[in-house]
Amino acid sequence: MNTKNGNIYYWIGGSQNSKAEHIVFLHGMTADHSMFNKQINQFRNEFKIITLDIPLQGQSRPYINFSFKNIANELKNIMDDENISEVILVGQSLGGYICQEFGIRYPEKVKAFVGIGTTPFGHYYYSKWERLILSKIGFLSSLFPYKTLIKSISKGATRTDYAFDNMYSSVSKLSKNEIINIIDISYKELLKRTETVEFLFPVLLVVGEKDNTGNVKKYNHKWASQRGYQLVIISDAAHNSNVDNYNEFNNVLANFLNKLKK
Repeated sequence: MNTKNGNIYYWIGGSQNSKAEHIVFLHGMTADHSMFNKQINQFRNEFKIITLDIPLQGQSRPYINFSFKNIANELKNIMDDENISEVILVGQSLGGYICQEFGIRYPEKVKAFVGIGTTPFGHYYYSKWERLILSKIGFLSSLFPYKTLIKSISKGATRTDYAFDNMYSSVSKLSKNEIINIIDISYKELLKRTETVEFLFPVLLVVGEKDNTGNVKKYNHKWASQRGYQLVIISDAAHNSNVDNYNEFNNVLANFLNKLKK
């Protein structure tokens, strides 16, 4: 899709049933759409599937004026172009932020939201010290040599060889400056959302048992407790839990989707 800020690459496929519901999969920082290959294979016969490379990553480069607002609007434009009225949003980490922004701006277009290793909008969930650290992660990441950086990102987010290779493949396609920019701008965008948000559509939060990325597990427990959302822990999985333990994640997602039908 051509936009004034840059080209956005997305893919749409899955079920040929005209009444099938649409799932949008949005990947995490420095990853690309391939993060959801195992989910696409699992759900493509029953659902229509949309994946995209979030701007600044994958094939959606270069891109200017990156913001959660702009990316949410780009997704809305994709839906308009494809004549899609409602979607189930599934977002991992950064993708979860885009889902939340979209849910704020276009709640009538969201049937449900599944957040994977993402964290909530709102300063309520983060201490002043944590917010300071989040604002400095881009700079702190820049202190690492390039090869060390891409390896640490890939290793820190995964536990299995398959998940590591998947993450390494995407992040290694980016330059060091691109990686730092993605990290820096994403967390600064997160911190712009000072108020907490309550969604009226169903929400499922998913976190890997071994997710040691920041305080993601703590934030999700607080988020689930505060808003009454369902929280599921994926065993033996790190930050990219849908890639690490895709069988268990797919079962959890399938159960959630089945409940939506009732």
